[in-house]
Amino acid sequence: MEYRTKEPENLPLLQRFGRWLSLKQYQIEVTFGVYMFTPTEKFVFWSIVFLLSGLGCIATILYLPQHVLFIINRAWFYVNGGESNGGFGSSSVVAAAKNALSLSVESVDPINNLASAATETHREL
Repeated sequence: MEYRTKEPENLPLLQRFGRWLSLKQYQIEVTFGVYMFTPTEKFVFWSIVFLLSGLGCIATILYLPQHVLFIINRAWFYVNGGESNGGFGSSSVVAAAKNALSLSVESVDPINNLASAATETHREL
């Protein structure tokens, strides 16, 4: 039986990978009873398996780096108790927005300059 023989270690990498894939296909066919399907049912089954594994790989490639950065930011926050300065996420953008908002609030004195600020804003429009 081909699957019970010990695999020679001097085979090329591509050939070893092909043998590993055929072993996995054999294991899936025996575990889920795919060997009893008709050819059309086998095609549908393997199409669904390929589609789901492809979508899983694409989702991993697209979203795993963002998720890892989020976890790093949370760990930094929990360890150091503040925002990270490494620039991993959007914390620098949030800090810049806070600074801009505080500057805009401080520049307008609500008691003395409210009328002049309103007139200047009206002139600009």
